[in-house]
Amino acid sequence: MSTESDAVVGRTEAPAWRDPKRYLWLWGLFAPAGMFVIGLPAIWGLNHLGLHALAHVPYWLGPILIYLVIPAADLLFGPDGSNPPDEVMAYLENDKYYRYLTYAYLPFQYATLILVCYLISAPHIGWLGISGGLAVADKIGLALTVGMVGGIGINTAHELGHKKVELERWLSRIALAQSCYGHFYIEHNRGHHVRVATPEDPASSRVGETFWSFWPRTVWGSLKSAWHLEKVRLARQNRSPWSYHNDVLSAWAMSVVLFGALVAGFGIQVLPYLVLQAVVGFSLLEAVNYLEHYGLLRQHTPSGRYERPLPEHSWNSDHIVTNIFLYHLQRHSDHHAYPTRRYQTLRSWDGAPNLPSGYASMIMLAYVPPLWRRVMDKRVLAHYGGDISKANLRPGREAAIIEQYGRA
Repeated sequence: MSTESDAVVGRTEAPAWRDPKRYLWLWGLFAPAGMFVIGLPAIWGLNHLGLHALAHVPYWLGPILIYLVIPAADLLFGPDGSNPPDEVMAYLENDKYYRYLTYAYLPFQYATLILVCYLISAPHIGWLGISGGLAVADKIGLALTVGMVGGIGINTAHELGHKKVELERWLSRIALAQSCYGHFYIEHNRGHHVRVATPEDPASSRVGETFWSFWPRTVWGSLKSAWHLEKVRLARQNRSPWSYHNDVLSAWAMSVVLFGALVAGFGIQVLPYLVLQAVVGFSLLEAVNYLEHYGLLRQHTPSGRYERPLPEHSWNSDHIVTNIFLYHLQRHSDHHAYPTRRYQTLRSWDGAPNLPSGYASMIMLAYVPPLWRRVMDKRVLAHYGGDISKANLRPGREAAIIEQYGRA
């Protein structure tokens, strides 16, 4: 007979419970494989049917998926509501099927990147029914599409980068190279998880701060933080930050090598589109960062330290479709409580503040500040019992925000 400790720590035999999403997780590979599964066949078919105007649409598959299909599917299929019970946690953690799915993202991610570089640079693509090369608008659509594949790839890197397996940490860095955001591996693990929901965290947004003002603050702040963290680490080892031991420099080197190889293989004409897709990729990540902790603030304890991160310091959403595509990233409170826990075992917490919709829908809302504040500020206010002064407020705007929303 197995004991409770066996269930929590050492149980390896298959339990009676089965993950209802076990095979749904395969849909997470649709984003990086979409150009092969949907994009190219649709372009070929529409061109050969003489529907040349419609054949331009599949180049924009990434924005269509992120901004239309997933939000609509979240509304259609609704909340997830499925949490794994305690007795299966160890078994789920050790089931390698789930980690192999994250590994599989990378080959599709880079196959799509190479395909897009080929399509952008090719002077003739007759096999797709195209006379000559692509129009500039089609190339931009492809850059946005592959950038969004890279942006979701940052989330895959996030999942892999938290793990203790050295292979997974290296795969995380490889996934980040496409978006030139390798320093995220350092800042997120050693910076954000320490300072989350405090004014010191560049990745925690504030009431009164629009996404468009948050974006430069978090991009630059995260980069500075990663460099500082590495500089301090290397100083303890009596090493200069300007060496191959610096993980920020090695991450950038991977991006330089990648971009150099693509330019050498496909020509200098792909470089502007590589830059564009990188910006799109890390901007998608920062849009997610913006909504994950908006206005939430850890309070000070009597000792003067911040209280430890609690479920109430992350905005959660449990819509099943976005859960599948983002490996349960929306169960963010559980992730901050257990950073090394694998995505299949993350659970939805009672008492955590919840967004009104899935991440994909909320990202679009974040792009329009008046709509975002109309939806979210009242939720922050309610979360703090009507006392907005307890929230994380935009510096210089505290008095105006408190006057607008009141103090308990």
